Amino acid sequence: MNRPRIGITTPSRDSSDGKIRLTFDYVDGVRRAGGLAILLPPGEMAVEDVLSACDGFVLTGGGDVAPELYGGRAVPEIYGVDRVRDESEIALVRAIVSRRVPALCICRGMQVLAVAHGGSLVEHVPHEYGERVPHRGGERFQYHPVRVDGDSLLARTLGADTCTTASWHHQTVRDPGRDLRAVAWADDGAIEAIEHAHHEALWAVQWHPEHPESSGSRRPEQQALFDVVVRAART
Repeated sequence: MNRPRIGITTPSRDSSDGKIRLTFDYVDGVRRAGGLAILLPPGEMAVEDVLSACDGFVLTGGGDVAPELYGGRAVPEIYGVDRVRDESEIALVRAIVSRRVPALCICRGMQVLAVAHGGSLVEHVPHEYGERVPHRGGERFQYHPVRVDGDSLLARTLGADTCTTASWHHQTVRDPGRDLRAVAWADDGAIEAIEHAHHEALWAVQWHPEHPESSGSRRPEQQALFDVVVRAART
C-alpha cells in the first residue's frame, strides 16, 4: 500500500537569505507514523490542487496571525505576521474542514483553525493569564500539565485526560469559532486544544507534540497525534 501523503505547512522564505526554515521534527513525526511528508510553502491558493496532492495535513507553528483577521489588538508582543501565509492557510484549513480531510493543527495551526471559523485569539497570554504557567520562555520549550476533557476525541487519542506538554507560545485561542469547542486547558485556564463538532479526524493542540522531548518513544502519547492522522489519511 502506498504511504499516505501528508502535507506539512511551512513558513515563508526568510527575507535575509531566501531560505525556508522549518524544524525537521514535524517530518520525523509524520515519517514515524508511516506517512510521506510533503512540504507546503505559503502562497499556494489553488486549494483543490493541494487537496488532490495530499491525503492529510499538519499545520505547523510559526509567527502570529494578523490581529485584524480576528478583531484583535496590535500589541507590541505580536511578531512574525505574514499575510501571505495567513491567507493561504486559512483557505486550506477551511477546505480541510469542509471536505473532512484528516489534519493535525499545531500551535499557530490551532490558532489559524479558530480564526478561519470566526474565532479570536488572546493577543499575549501573560496579559490575561499572568506568568504562573510557563507557556514560553526565551528560546527554550517550557513544560506544564494540561487537563483534557475525558469525553473528547483528544482524550481517546492520548489515552489519558492529563498530559505534560512542550510549550512555546505567547498566544492562544480565546473564542474557538463556529462548530469548534475547547477540550483542553492549562492550569491557568488558557485553552490548549480545540475540536470540531462535525469533523472526526481533526486534532488541534496549542503545544508541540513534534518536539523531541515530547514525541516518539519518550512520550508515545504525543507521537499518537501523528499516528492517528496518518492512519486516518490511509483509510
